[in-house]
Amino acid sequence: MIYDLSQIKVFLRPGPTDMRKAINSLYVIVKNEFHQDPFSGSFFIFCNRDRSRIKILYWDRNGFCLWLKRLEKDKFPWPMTEGDVMELNLEQLKWLLSGIDFFHAHKKLIFSAAI
Repeated sequence: MIYDLSQIKVFLRPGPTDMRKAINSLYVIVKNEFHQDPFSGSFFIFCNRDRSRIKILYWDRNGFCLWLKRLEKDKFPWPMTEGDVMELNLEQLKWLLSGIDFFHAHKKLIFSAAI
């Protein structure tokens, strides 16, 4: 099925996930840790400890899909500190899959006065 990714929400779980987990176990993580509806059609992204594999779980009309990407070289940029689930936009998803580390990008500064 071809998706209009601009209409899909993307959620990322920081920290490592055991890649032995399959659809049912990842479903439980989505329900209990993401506090999201696994049947919403949103993409839920998980990464392994050495950051060489990611899995994306999503509901597709009549069943779950589990997408796996394994890098032969390099690592995925990934927030390794376990924390709140992050919501990504379409641009950030593309950056993640391309290997661009937007997690450590310069932060926007706001000043109230110039010296």
